[in-house]
Amino acid sequence: MKVGVLLHGSGVFDGTEIHEAVLTLLAIREAGHQYQCFAPNLPQHHVVNHLNGEEMDEQRNVLTESARIARGEIKDLAEVQATDFDALVLPGGFGTAKNITQWAIEGPKGTIDPSVQTFIKQAVENQVPLCALCMSPTTVAKALEGSGFAPQLTVGTTQEKSPYDIAGISEGMASIGTKPQMKTLKEVAIDEDLKIVSAPCYMMEADILEVRNNIKTALAALWRLV
Repeated sequence: MKVGVLLHGSGVFDGTEIHEAVLTLLAIREAGHQYQCFAPNLPQHHVVNHLNGEEMDEQRNVLTESARIARGEIKDLAEVQATDFDALVLPGGFGTAKNITQWAIEGPKGTIDPSVQTFIKQAVENQVPLCALCMSPTTVAKALEGSGFAPQLTVGTTQEKSPYDIAGISEGMASIGTKPQMKTLKEVAIDEDLKIVSAPCYMMEADILEVRNNIKTALAALWRLV
């Protein structure tokens, strides 16, 4: 099985969450499948110093930064189509809400990169199973806004501790046509009709072992949908 992995930079605060990305790649290989990383070739929204959280006076490229995680084995999103793959995975990190969409700045009213929107819509229209982790369900929600699809997606639950506004993000997704699901770190949301799996991962207070287990649970559900 060939699995496409959409990256959006390198680093939780301005790109892809690296733990989630690496654990995803590891879980794919542990299941006996192959992966292909890809990313949109566009400017990064901003660069964050991960030591202190402050914005840095630098400019970076999303594809170039994503190549760090992929060890250089990565393709430009423009070179691939959703139907090239048996399944797709979107790791989290706030690059998805800054570089691909503007959710982190403008909420659900923000824009989405047209190439990513087309790619995700193509996946859903062609029943290519898709797994969105952490903050990436908001990108799926934006991609399917106004499409007639109403995906069931989770970014976590309000019943357990989270460093983020799970209620507000869920309400934002609902406002653009998504059906938010409340799921803990031990659970995943599965939309059987649209073949979409989503999991909270680091949207909840979690250590790396809990995130690893959540990803493995999500990908096991994804394999079943293929």
